Amino acid sequence: MTGKAKPKKHTAKEIAAKVDAATTNRGGGKAGFADRSGVDKGGHAKLECPLCKVTAPDVKSMQIHHDARHPKIPFDESKLNNLHAGFVGDSSKAKPGIRGSLKK
Repeated sequence: MTGKAKPKKHTAKEIAAKVDAATTNRGGGKAGFADRSGVDKGGHAKLECPLCKVTAPDVKSMQIHHDARHPKIPFDESKLNNLHAGFVGDSSKAKPGIRGSLKK
């Protein structure tokens, strides 16, 4: 029964996990919203539904959306709006899911 009053020390693994969580872009917050919307950097949202303007990352997800939301209209892949088609990348902006903090 000895040692119960001893304060626990932080392990190197725990500290490394905290540093990783603090410095890795997980895609949340305002920056994550801009990334998911696909407006500024062409992030995750590659395709846009021509009927309701909902965005999706790939054709399969858009087909699932279309079957659920627009069942009476046949799915036509050629009518989808590709948000990445006219996008020119800017290397100075932060990329989604990149390790490391911007404070360095």
